[in-house]
Amino acid sequence: MPKITATFLGTGTSQGVPVIACECRVCTSINPKNNRLRSSLLVNVDGKNFVIDTGPDFRQQMLVNDVKMIEAVFFTHEHKDHIAGLDDVRAFNYRSKKDMEVYATLQVQEALKRDFYYAFTEYKYPGVPQINLNLLTDDPIAFNGEQIIPINVMHYKMPVKAFRIGGLTYITDANFIEDKEVAKIEGTEVLVLNALRREPHISHFTLEEALAFIEQIQPKRAYLTHISHLLGDHHQVSNELPENVFLAYDGLEIELS
Repeated sequence: MPKITATFLGTGTSQGVPVIACECRVCTSINPKNNRLRSSLLVNVDGKNFVIDTGPDFRQQMLVNDVKMIEAVFFTHEHKDHIAGLDDVRAFNYRSKKDMEVYATLQVQEALKRDFYYAFTEYKYPGVPQINLNLLTDDPIAFNGEQIIPINVMHYKMPVKAFRIGGLTYITDANFIEDKEVAKIEGTEVLVLNALRREPHISHFTLEEALAFIEQIQPKRAYLTHISHLLGDHHQVSNELPENVFLAYDGLEIELS
């Protein structure tokens, strides 16, 4: 079986942490684990990389993690904190001398064509990102000997794609998952799930809701991501969690056995 590792490029919500102008305990903390870029995941399958989402911090994430090549980008949904950094794939275009394979639903493709119109015009200005759009459906996608299985979740009324790669399932920006989609997650070894804050939210799982879903799935390990400053201090929250549940943090690398 292919070897799979995953690196959390960012674990924060749309504003990141610290939040601009906020003076709360979390935003003023000197603990680097309380500093969270916008959510994104780097997945390595037997030496080849892809990323899930390219948010506004994508360039910084690539530099901090010394990423030399990615083969593909998979998008969960079209919100700016998940797509805004796509322009910077042009560095990888230059290095590989080929288009970047991008997987997105029709709804996300419309947003990409609107926001990065210059990459999709008939006449392209020299140096713009070279992108090959692939339609993301419910069908599995082959990547270097492993299948990437799309999973449908809901972000209030917005459809979002989650992904299962071998024993890893990555879910961000969700607060409802139908039973037929939960079936795709069952048996996962490592579950990554959004947990925005403690108080109810219209489109994100709370900490309590995320822990209940983890209890339902029973993975060996679970990691919480897409975290806001309102959830609390990293160390404090970590001490409250079940022994198999962890707060993810930027730069954390996990391996699947």
